[in-house]
Amino acid sequence: MKTTVLMGMVIILSGALALFPQNTDAPAAFDGQTNGLVDQATHAADQDTFEEVEEISDGLGPLYNAQSCRECHQSPASGGISQIAELRVGHWGANGQFENPSIPINDGKAVITGRTLVNLRAICPNAAFPDIELQERVPNSENIRTDRLSLSLLGDGFVEAVPDQALLDLARGQCRSTLGRICGQVLYVPILEAPGKTGVGRFGWKDQHASLLSFSADAYLNEMGITNKLIPDEVTLLCNTVSEPNNTPDSDGLEDTDHFARFVRATKAPPRDTALAKTAESQEGSKLFDKIGCDTCHVRTLLTAPAGTAVNGGAFTVPDALGSKQFHPFGDFLLHDVGTGDGIAVAMAEHYGKAATTRTWMKFSYQDLQTAANKVRTAPLWGVRTHSRLMHDGASLTLTNAIRRHQGEARRVTEKFRRLKPEQREALLTFLKSL
Repeated sequence: MKTTVLMGMVIILSGALALFPQNTDAPAAFDGQTNGLVDQATHAADQDTFEEVEEISDGLGPLYNAQSCRECHQSPASGGISQIAELRVGHWGANGQFENPSIPINDGKAVITGRTLVNLRAICPNAAFPDIELQERVPNSENIRTDRLSLSLLGDGFVEAVPDQALLDLARGQCRSTLGRICGQVLYVPILEAPGKTGVGRFGWKDQHASLLSFSADAYLNEMGITNKLIPDEVTLLCNTVSEPNNTPDSDGLEDTDHFARFVRATKAPPRDTALAKTAESQEGSKLFDKIGCDTCHVRTLLTAPAGTAVNGGAFTVPDALGSKQFHPFGDFLLHDVGTGDGIAVAMAEHYGKAATTRTWMKFSYQDLQTAANKVRTAPLWGVRTHSRLMHDGASLTLTNAIRRHQGEARRVTEKFRRLKPEQREALLTFLKSL
């Protein structure tokens, strides 16, 4: 039996059990129903906004990847994963540090800087601007290149409600219990709705955001090209005819980004395949999952802060629907070097806006971004049975391949998996297929 302390409460971990006395399980289902944060009518309206197809007249572009949030987050329900992979590039500088790319557009008349994302779509040339070609093409100088799959957002309201200190304690506990072999890295990142304040990152493959509102604002600009109150500057002004910021408040005073964040906060967690989970083979696989050390990073159970707790630099208060809930993400939301890192560091201007680069942020470190260049966030395994492509780059098509690719901090765990008997490996894979 293994005992640890999280949020000042004793948590007993034994086999498949993680007990948080006097707390309730977060609701889990792919049914599209609210988790109780808002009523169903409000949740449905927020989902409509999440799924809305943006047009040029709405501010789409000039550079973009998708026309709605749902394009990148849709399987098996709105907010889930999809087949969409985005392209990121950069290069190593003379000082050995990662540097953002410089990507010429419009036949070299303009250059895109300050971001690692390469948008795959553009609104020009068009009838109004027949001679402007905005398409980004990666120059030879940018020799660090990677795909990144879109992430599931289902259940992320519970992730947002986990206190920063819980993730800090988890990182320290990992490092201590493994004698320094596995040490999750925590990034303090800007919270856009709380200028000057930071939080522990947990959203995105690089943990570049701590809040769902910041995450939504980032995606609205960088994936759809729509400026908003938190990131009001366009990537390029070429072919741009819509006033800034593109997104404006509706009759209830909320912008689309507010609706996006509220929609995600109200989603239920991905559920287990309960029938498969009850089988003897899956239960044996669950024990092996812990025995070989997968649970060190793929943490079974986390606990949200009590209702009424201020998070996100004081900009959001944990509501009753999200407070004191235990949930089972099979992830730690920390950054790790497992040998598959892409070498790309978080770009400040891209994720936090041009103004963020000149602002002072509490506990923020540019060097920490560089340190994390070859690390990625542990992929939460809840809902993994609905994923056809695995790992951050989507290059693994089977669970076995994904496990075998784990090296770096996970090397010893991978070796233990290799040494399992064939029937034990099958049991472990059956367990994973129940998630």
